[in-house]
Amino acid sequence: MEKFSQFRDRGSGISPFIPISTPNSPLTTILSSLLFLIRLPLFLPFLLLLPISPFLPGFLRKLYLWLLLFIPGIWWVDLQLDNVKRGSLSQQPPSRVPHPGSIIAANFTSPIDAIYLAAVFDPIFVATYPGTKKVRRISLLSAIFSPLSGTIATSPPTGQGLTSLKALREKYPNHILAVFPESGTTNGKGILPLSPGLLSAPVEASVFPVSIRYTPPDITTPVPGVWVQFLWRLLGRPTHTIRVRIAEAMHNTAQATNGVPHSGSERRSSGEDDGVTIEEQHLLDNVAEALARLGRVKRVGLTLKDKKAFVAAWNKKGSR
Repeated sequence: MEKFSQFRDRGSGISPFIPISTPNSPLTTILSSLLFLIRLPLFLPFLLLLPISPFLPGFLRKLYLWLLLFIPGIWWVDLQLDNVKRGSLSQQPPSRVPHPGSIIAANFTSPIDAIYLAAVFDPIFVATYPGTKKVRRISLLSAIFSPLSGTIATSPPTGQGLTSLKALREKYPNHILAVFPESGTTNGKGILPLSPGLLSAPVEASVFPVSIRYTPPDITTPVPGVWVQFLWRLLGRPTHTIRVRIAEAMHNTAQATNGVPHSGSERRSSGEDDGVTIEEQHLLDNVAEALARLGRVKRVGLTLKDKKAFVAAWNKKGSR
């Protein structure tokens, strides 16, 4: 992989875009083949029926999503709250976990991220983009399939429902908003610089950093378009474990004056959209640090532009 050394983070040496693979013995390959052939006819109909899931009643929708997780063997979810003793989760107040009116800021590694969040929290999914505070509401279907789509959005689409987290929260006060502030997927080994889209959250909204990791980690999808490999690894493993960690809520205190920076605030240029003040950058740093700490990884300086260049190099290598 020395050919892709330019896509390693200079400070940590982490390569967040290289797909993760796990070695298989001949025996495990045979077992994987059997599991894949048994599960695929069960999984595909559920996957193809995803577009109708939003029209199901709440209980049936969640049951449908849990079955979608159960078929590939995702049966154990290790959920913990940061700074909360294991076993005392049920004793925590509702405000300690994502609740209607709050915002989930989750790391982004796999299509399973959106399925899990939808099954547990039933949120409104929101897409963010590098260099802009504008966001866009997306469907559950888009949130699931975007990691495997053939495009990497380094800028927002023009004239397609761009808005803010504040406006979406006002429009959907009884829902949780789920944001992937890295704006693109990684292999789970690092946290990319976060989008300023998170800064459009109002000060009263609780922002919960949520770390999602998988064991084994090879169902992460840092490279788009690898449908066959993803389904093979998802359906060919006996079981998959999801490890979820939820940090304490944070608030966008830079919005305390209705979004107007405090007097004397320095403003950084974001390159494309409004600048980011020092106070606003603190929120992005705090959320990124929480995601890195909960996921036991490090923050990296590589961006989606680096990922786009990596994917081009990776596909060129694969075509030879």
